[in-house]
Amino acid sequence: MFIELHILQNFAPSNLNRDDTGNPKDTEFGGVRRARISSQAVKRAIRLHPVFARVTEVEPAVRTRWMTRLLVEALVKGGKKEEEAKEVANAFAVQYSKLEEKKGHTSVLLYLSKTEVDLAVKSLTENWKEVTKNLKEGKSPEMDALAKELFKELKDRTSAPDIALFGRMLAEKPELNIDAACQVAHAISTHRVNMDMDFYTAVDDLTRDDEAGAGMMGVTAFNSACFYRYARIDWDLLVKNLGDRELARKTVEGFLRAAALAIPSGKQNSFAAQNPPDFMLGVVRKDGQSWSLANAFETPVKPGRDGGLMAASIEKLNAYWAKLNKVYGGNGMTSAELSLDGEENMEGWLGKLLGSLE
Repeated sequence: MFIELHILQNFAPSNLNRDDTGNPKDTEFGGVRRARISSQAVKRAIRLHPVFARVTEVEPAVRTRWMTRLLVEALVKGGKKEEEAKEVANAFAVQYSKLEEKKGHTSVLLYLSKTEVDLAVKSLTENWKEVTKNLKEGKSPEMDALAKELFKELKDRTSAPDIALFGRMLAEKPELNIDAACQVAHAISTHRVNMDMDFYTAVDDLTRDDEAGAGMMGVTAFNSACFYRYARIDWDLLVKNLGDRELARKTVEGFLRAAALAIPSGKQNSFAAQNPPDFMLGVVRKDGQSWSLANAFETPVKPGRDGGLMAASIEKLNAYWAKLNKVYGGNGMTSAELSLDGEENMEGWLGKLLGSLE
C-alpha cells in the first residue's frame, strides 16, 4: 500500500534552494527551463518542522559527523572523566565510520536517532572497565564485541520516524542500512521560468556628508514560480522499519502535516516567501501502482489573459489525473483533495486518508 501526496504551491519572489553559484536551482523539463527545489531541501524542511516531532512524539534524528560530541556529552553527564570519555567516544565512532583523528569527527555524516545514541551510551557505561581496558594501546576487542551486539540489535529497524521515512546508508556498516520508505521528487515549476536579479546596496550609517558611495553592493538572484511537488510513502516498508504500526500511522500524519507547512529556509530573511500550498491531493493506493503527475506539466502552463498560474495548474493536474484513472483504472484507491477554493479543511482531509490505512 502506498500513500501519495501531490502539491501545487506558488511562491512569491524567492531563492529557497541555491546551487553552487548562489542562484536558484533550475532544470529543463518539457523543453523549457523550470524552477527547481531539490528533494534534499524539501525533506530536511519536513523532518525538522516542529509539527513532525509533535505528531510523532519522537525527537528527530541527527545527521552529523560529530557522533563523538554526542557520546562525550552524555558520558560526562553520567560522571565519566572528559578525557577518558573522548577516548571511548573516538573508539566507538570508528566502529561506525572512518574517524578523522586530527579533527575528531567521522569522515561521513551519520544519521542517528536519540534512542540509538542513548543505547550506545548505556552499553558503554555498563561495560566501562572492559571497553577502556586496552584503549591506551590503540585497540579494544571488548569495544568491537560491544559494537557488534549493538549493530545486531539495531539491524533493519529504527525508532526514529524520519530515518524510517528517508532511510540510512553507511557503506562501512551495511548492517545499519535502512531502506527509505518515502520517495520525494524534486519540486519543479509547472511553467517556464526566467531568473531575475536584484542589485542591492547597503548604506554605511556612519558615512559623513562628504563621503559618497554605498557601504557595499551586490547582486542576488531569485525567481517566482508555481511548483508541483510529489512524494510517495511505502506503508508496509514504513511499518517494517519502525516495527510499530501505531507509530507508523503517526509518522504518516506527521509527514502530511509537515509537508503542507514546511518551507526551505534559503534566503528567507531577504524574501519571506512563506506561502502555503493552494492545492493538495492525497491518495492511498492498494493496487500497487504509483503515479507522479509531473507529466501533467510536460507542456508548460501559461498564464491566462489576466495573469495567474495556479488555477491553470490545478486544471491541468486534475485533467491528467482523470486520464490516468480512465486508462489504468483507480480500483482500491482512496483520494482526497484539499484546496483553498474547496469546502474541505485539513482535519477532514487527513481523516479520510488516515482512515484508509490498514
